Amino acid sequence: MRIVISTIILLLTSAVNAAGFEADFADLYEKHSKSVVTVYTQSIKLQGKQPRQSRGVGSGVLIEKDRILTAAHVVEGAHAIEVHFTDGERIMADVVSSLESSDVALLKLHRSHPKPQIAVLADSDKTRIGSEVFIIGSPFGISQTLSVGHLSGRMDRGVMVDGTPIEFLQTDTAINTGNSGGPMFNTDGEVIGIVSFILTKSGGFDGIGFATSSNTAKEALLTSSGVLAGFEGIMLNERMAKLLNFPGPGLLVQRVVADSGIGRAGLTAGNIPAQIGTQSMLLGGDLILEINGLVCRTPHDFELVRTSTLTLDEEEAYVISVYRNGEVVDLIAGGSANQVFDRIH
Repeated sequence: MRIVISTIILLLTSAVNAAGFEADFADLYEKHSKSVVTVYTQSIKLQGKQPRQSRGVGSGVLIEKDRILTAAHVVEGAHAIEVHFTDGERIMADVVSSLESSDVALLKLHRSHPKPQIAVLADSDKTRIGSEVFIIGSPFGISQTLSVGHLSGRMDRGVMVDGTPIEFLQTDTAINTGNSGGPMFNTDGEVIGIVSFILTKSGGFDGIGFATSSNTAKEALLTSSGVLAGFEGIMLNERMAKLLNFPGPGLLVQRVVADSGIGRAGLTAGNIPAQIGTQSMLLGGDLILEINGLVCRTPHDFELVRTSTLTLDEEEAYVISVYRNGEVVDLIAGGSANQVFDRIH
């Protein structure tokens, strides 16, 4: 008799827990779904000599009254962007900035939504692996679709923007075409990631998806990283450096913002697309070896470099040692004048 009663209590407890689980996400969806938008794009490409229109669809999230975060690949090459809100409001938008390496883009609406529901960007470092998360987006163009799962892991591809490693969050939450650019929320209803890509053998979702962390998105698009702001790079390990005939590990420069302190110092960007294994990169740019005497051989090294340079004033000069055309060259960044000179060995 006791066993039967215990079993009944256990079943009732499980049912209550399950109901509570559903109610929690139902409430979260109702409270935060209005901040999620569907992003429609139109592009014009030449097919032979004839122009051909193509359309795309993705997701996004409102983070300010007239600003949308989405994935860079959603709006890549778009000639027109229209943002659809849950209440039927449709507003045209332009790309403010877009970073391919971190797959995040910032859009500016032509006008603000009359009754905006703005999402909060969380500190993604505080969400633990194993925590429940949920994603709202437009898979296959079906808007406002909810999927629930867990934060399964974290991935660092060795790519850096403004001296900050780009981090992707791994999840088992269902992600499909059209989810790209949509928000990944924690159970507090805060955005911890922007949906980016999936790993698949079937062409559909196989249980492994990735989102650019909110900290990466904030660092790349919304905040300044001090004197190192203005470039993207890929960390090359010993094996990769030997393969590319470099003298040793370092940070291979990919893109440089010309009108930035580090750009005015003469840092050279890559211009030759290449694919090495699963890593896409641009060759032909500088390989950063040291900054202010601190080596840049690993992501940990560069984090120390970044911490050190954050204390510098924008007018204070610092030295960037790069490998260029078979020589080590020192670039003087910051200060009243930028200089370039060869290192004497």
